Amino acid sequence: MSKAVRRARRSHANALAKPDQRPLLERILDTPNLARVVPRLQPELLHRVIEKCGLEDSWQLVALATPEQLARVIDLDLWRADRPGTDERFDADRFGVWIEVLLESGPDVAAQKLAQMDADLVVAGLAPHALVFDRAARPPGADGISSTIGGYLVVAKHTDAWDAIVTVLRALNAEHRDAFHRVMRGCRSLSNSGFELDGLHDLLSADAQAMFDLAVAREQRREQQGYMTAPQARAFLQMARQLQLTHSTPPTGNPVARAYFRAIESIDAPDAINDSNRLAAAPDTPAAAEDSADEAAAVAAVADVVAVLKDSGVLPPQSRALLGGAQGHEPPLARIQAYMQAADGDPAACAMRSQELAYLANTIVAGCSIQARPFTAQEASDAAAAICSLGLENWPQQWSQGPEAAAAQDLVAVFQVGWTVLHDDVAMYATGRLIEILTHLRYDDGEIQTGLAALRVALAKHARAGTPWRAREALDVIAILDMPAWAALLGLIDECPVIHAGLAASRAGTRAVNASAFEFISQNSQIASVRDFMQSLPETLRG
Repeated sequence: MSKAVRRARRSHANALAKPDQRPLLERILDTPNLARVVPRLQPELLHRVIEKCGLEDSWQLVALATPEQLARVIDLDLWRADRPGTDERFDADRFGVWIEVLLESGPDVAAQKLAQMDADLVVAGLAPHALVFDRAARPPGADGISSTIGGYLVVAKHTDAWDAIVTVLRALNAEHRDAFHRVMRGCRSLSNSGFELDGLHDLLSADAQAMFDLAVAREQRREQQGYMTAPQARAFLQMARQLQLTHSTPPTGNPVARAYFRAIESIDAPDAINDSNRLAAAPDTPAAAEDSADEAAAVAAVADVVAVLKDSGVLPPQSRALLGGAQGHEPPLARIQAYMQAADGDPAACAMRSQELAYLANTIVAGCSIQARPFTAQEASDAAAAICSLGLENWPQQWSQGPEAAAAQDLVAVFQVGWTVLHDDVAMYATGRLIEILTHLRYDDGEIQTGLAALRVALAKHARAGTPWRAREALDVIAILDMPAWAALLGLIDECPVIHAGLAASRAGTRAVNASAFEFISQNSQIASVRDFMQSLPETLRG
C-alpha cells in the first residue's frame, strides 16, 4: 500500500474518531488532491455542496469542475420554480452571480469556462443584463452605461454584475474569439428584435422564443439523465389518482410513463468506484506505479469528502420516514422489499424495477410537494417505496389472483394503486370527515366561528376538484383550537398524505410536537389509525 493511500486512510480514521467542527467548505477545501477529487463528484452532489455553502463562497470548487459537470450543475442551478410542482423558469439574475463567481478565479479562467458553455445558454443569460449592437449602429434610446468590446457596443440594462460581464467579455474576445462572436451575434439578434410590422403580436418575441428553445433543450437533456419535467410529473400523478380500483382488469400502461421510458436513454454516470477497479492491474513501470498511487490517493480522498458530506447532512442519512414497525407488527416496507428481492434472480427484471422506482421518485420530486415545500431526493425515494408497498397491500382481488399477482406487474401500476388509496382513503376521507365535523362545531368566539365557516367552504370547494390541500392556509384556524391536531390535519390533507407526529400527540393530549416529524404511509394499519384520529377529532376540537 502506498504512503499516500495510508495517509488518506489515517486522515479518514481520525475524522471518524473525532468530529470536525470546522465549516463544511473549509473541510472540503482542505481535502488532499482536491483538484482530482472535484472532477470525480457527481454533478448533483456538487450542486448540493454549492447550495449548502453558497455559490459565491464555492468559487474554488467551481474553478475545479469539468465542463461536463458545470453544464449539469448550471442546468440544476439556473432554473427555479415559484412553488413545488410548477414549471421552472430561467433565472437571469442568478446567471449574473455565476459570472461574478467565475471571475474569482481570474478573467482567463472565467473566459475559458464561458467558452465551454452552450452559446445559447450564455446568450440567454446575458440578454437580460445588456443590449448588444454593432459599434457604428447605436440606435436611438440606447443610452446609459456602455462599453465597446471587439467591434460591438454593449449597453447595460442594469448595473448588477455589469463590471464582471464586461471583464469576462473582454477576456473572451482576447482568448476565445470564435466563442465571443457566437455569443455577441446571438445577443445582437435579440437586441435588434421587435414586434412584427404586420401586427402579428401573438407570435413569441425573439427573447421569449430564445428562452423557450433553451428550456426545451434543457428538458431533453434532463430526460436523458432520468429527470421528469414538472408538466409530465403533474400529468402522471393526476392520472394516477383517478385509477378505478373497482374495474375488473388492472390498469394498462400509463401513457406518460410509457412516453418517458421510450425517450430515456441509458447513460452510465461516472462513478469513483470505477476508478478503484482500474487500480487492480499491477503497474509495469515506476512511473505507472506512481500514477497508480496518485489515483488510489484520489479515490481515498473522494471517500473522505463523501464522509464529510454525510456528516454535514449534504448527503442525508437514512430517512426518519421509514422507521421499523412496532414489535409484533409487519415492517412498513416488507412488501416492497420482498417484491424487489423476487427480481434478484433476473438481472433484466431487477434493472427494470430499479429504473421504475427511480422514475417514480423523480416524478414525485418534479410534480409534488410535501408540507408546502419541495421533496428532497431522499424523501421522494422513501415516498415512492412506501406508496408502492401500500399499492401491493391493496392490489384488488379481482385483478387475477389478488396481491400475489401484483408481483407480475410493473411498479408504475403498483404505485398507481397506492397513490389512489392515499388520495381516496386518506386525503379525501379526512377532508370529508372534517367538513362534517365543521358543520356541527360551534364556538362562542365570533372570529373563530367565522374562520371555521371559511375553512368548511374552502375544503368543500377544493374537495370537489379533488385537490383539498389547496385549502391549506384556511386550516390555520384549527391551530387556535389544537396545535397537534392542526399539524396532523396538514399532513393528512396534502398532495402526498403522511402521518404527522401531531396525530399521536393530539390523541395523547401532548402539546409539544416536532413540526418536521412524520412518516410515509405504507400500510393499511396506518390508514386505520387515521380513521381513529378523525373519529376522535370532534372531542379534541371541543376541548
